Amino acid sequence: MSGHRWAARTAAGAAAVALTVTGGTLARADDDLDGLSAQEIVERSRDALLDADSLHLSARGTVDGSGRAMSLDLTLDRAGNCAGGVDQGEDGSVEIVKRGDDVWLKPDAAFWKEHVPVGGSTFHAILDGRYMKAAADDPRLMGVTDACDLDTFRKLIEDNVGAAERGTLTKGKETRVNGVPAVPVTRVEGGERLTVHVAAEGTPYPVRITVRNAEERGTVDFSGFDRPVPSATPPPDETVDVTALLGRSVSPV
Repeated sequence: MSGHRWAARTAAGAAAVALTVTGGTLARADDDLDGLSAQEIVERSRDALLDADSLHLSARGTVDGSGRAMSLDLTLDRAGNCAGGVDQGEDGSVEIVKRGDDVWLKPDAAFWKEHVPVGGSTFHAILDGRYMKAAADDPRLMGVTDACDLDTFRKLIEDNVGAAERGTLTKGKETRVNGVPAVPVTRVEGGERLTVHVAAEGTPYPVRITVRNAEERGTVDFSGFDRPVPSATPPPDETVDVTALLGRSVSPV
């Protein structure tokens, strides 16, 4: 599985299981989580997440029992803009910038070798440290553009309404996540343990979601709610058109 697809699934899938409930209660910044049940906390956290216009997410973990570590760091918004990157360890990394109707990618040498074994090293040499640029609706890059769209992330959560009804939610003691006071709510079902940490002060955003089972271990941190995505894009002299580089038959992602 490509790194961006894994990260999108890990982040959105974990959020869906942890935060989706039947119905919902409008999130309020003055909520005192001490007086709320575990169910009420995840309801407010879900609503707060779905209401965000932009956010920063950092996902890391292992996939499908392979033990391969992957990570993603993205700032994204509901207009489809994003900036960040994916790191697949030995399988390579790629920097991503998406703004409006355009997307820029800068894969490293290991990424080209893994995903385009025939000719990848040539493409890497041609780029010579530059980004390849394409239209955001280029079908060869849809995996990237989907992962960069906050509305896609929100839809995955909304499509899984009711998932949190399985198993029992347990509210834990307040702790701190990246310096933010947070209340953990945990659901254990079968061999899977999933915990969402909800900000205890201000708007009850989820600040961390962790999932553990026999095959996968993932952590997703959320921050930067409603802060704009960086608007800088690579200049023309640092880009190469993707069609000129790859032709119409090669998909790098």
